[in-house]
Amino acid sequence: MPMSVAVKLQSSAKPVSEPRAILGPTGNRVRASDDPKRKTEAPKKLQRPKKPVQVIPAPVVRNNVSTDSSCSSDSSSSSGSSAKKKLESSRTTVMAKRNGVKNMKVVPDGGVVEIEEISPKVSGPIKRCDWITSNSDPLYTSFHDEEWGVPDYDDRKLFELLVFSQALGELSWPAILSKRDIFRKLFDNFDISSIAQFTEKKLLSLKVNGSLLLSEPKLRAVVENAKQMLKVQQEFGSFSNYCWRFVNHQPLRNGFRYARQVPVKTPKADIISKDLMQRGFRCVGPTVVYSFMQVSGIVNDHLLTCFRYQECNANVKNDLKSNIEETKELTKALENTCLSRD
Repeated sequence: MPMSVAVKLQSSAKPVSEPRAILGPTGNRVRASDDPKRKTEAPKKLQRPKKPVQVIPAPVVRNNVSTDSSCSSDSSSSSGSSAKKKLESSRTTVMAKRNGVKNMKVVPDGGVVEIEEISPKVSGPIKRCDWITSNSDPLYTSFHDEEWGVPDYDDRKLFELLVFSQALGELSWPAILSKRDIFRKLFDNFDISSIAQFTEKKLLSLKVNGSLLLSEPKLRAVVENAKQMLKVQQEFGSFSNYCWRFVNHQPLRNGFRYARQVPVKTPKADIISKDLMQRGFRCVGPTVVYSFMQVSGIVNDHLLTCFRYQECNANVKNDLKSNIEETKELTKALENTCLSRD
């Protein structure tokens, strides 16, 4: 009897469990099964942190897709849909790039991928060569941005730049540029024929505030170089043609990344310097010649990071065509002159 009573009490203490509806993680109502394994798993799933209820996409409702599915099938479908969206967005981005659309972003809206234009980013400060800083003289900065390294083919301008390169031994670029108008006034706007006729008296009168603009040896060199330049013009048609033939009428591009890599002279400058000295030019050492090559654009020594490096290269193509035509016309004119004299 005690054994049967204990059995009855134990059986009566056990409550009769009925199947009850529970809310799955995906928001779908499912029925709990009688399997004890399922009963033990249900509390663990309910203990997970709550996730935001996902909105059922419109295409799914239209296709009458059943929402009563297991957790595994729901997660696989959601991951598949997210992968599909990523693929569509990447395809749209590629198409936007191919069509030349810049500064775009992809925004999903009701299952339809839309493209919205983003305002362009504000560009940072202009990157110049390292020797141009925020504290540089404005004239020097403008000279760097507009003239330095630009290929020049005008004899008068080339002569002016040669004189400035010679003056670098006594003055800095900012000091020369600040006195540029004075240089042009005293040297008759760098008219080569006029300077070649300067007398000793005229030479010693080239003063600023009672002092000579340059030292006497430099001033005498300017006058002598003007005389020799006239001879070069007669032989080669122009001083420009004489200078550019050393580089096959195309600027040299060094493509340096750092200022410390820029040389003060090169083997090419040595060759030009020796040829000029043999022709009677003065104060035209390799360092002076290389400075002249840099400022006149015979060599592009703007750093690769400088915005002027590519701009100077772009100017070469346009200037080269016009100069080739001018050289041909000048050559024909000289040939006709020689034939007429014969």
